[in-house]
Formats: sequence, structure tokens, C-alpha cells
Amino acid sequence: MLEILIQLIITPLVLLMASKSMKGVYIKDARAAFFTSLVIFIVGFVAGWLLTLIFNIATLGLFWMVGLGVVTRVLAYAVIIEVIDQYRDDFDTDGFLPSLWLSILLAITWGVIDYLV
Repeated sequence: MLEILIQLIITPLVLLMASKSMKGVYIKDARAAFFTSLVIFIVGFVAGWLLTLIFNIATLGLFWMVGLGVVTRVLAYAVIIEVIDQYRDDFDTDGFLPSLWLSILLAITWGVIDYLV
């Protein structure tokens, strides 16, 4: 529970920093960052496992077997970010590559939080 609360606090900050430093990621303000991160959590919880399963099947479980299951999870979150980009007016990414970089940045951040908590 504590980990989720910390992620809900840190993720909007990461989104704001990414929009300032990464080319191709735009977010309107802190309120938009909070609601976007909330949507990422909800959609990631509901559909993330399904997308990860699809990517594992598509790669014949190769990444999972060699211990790189995080690759399929990062790809799943990049797709989720792209879908959220289509439905939110105050959040925008210019194509899949910025979404992939944002997904990698979020995975690293969440990994650090998971390690510390």
C-alpha cells in the first residue's frame, strides 16, 4: 500500500520532468500529470497483464525465459501510454518512441521505489 502511495506521488513528478526534458512528451500542468498518472495506474492494472501476456506469446516467451520479462512489461506500458495519449487532451506524445522512452523512465523509477520500499 505504501509503495502505491509513493508511486502516486512520484509518477506525476516524473511525468512533469519528462515533459520538460524529453522531446516529444507534453503535459499541460501538475493537475494533468496527476490525472494522467492515475489513468496509467488504472489502465496498467486492468490491461497491463493482458498486453504483457500477448507480448510473451508473440515472442514465444523468449524474454520471460531469459529473465528479461521487464522488456515485455515496458512494451506493454508504452502501448498503454499511447492509448492514453489518444484520449487525454492535456497529455501528448509524438509517436511511439517517446512513449517507449517514457515507459522506460517510469519502469526505472518504479523499480527504484520498489527496491527502496
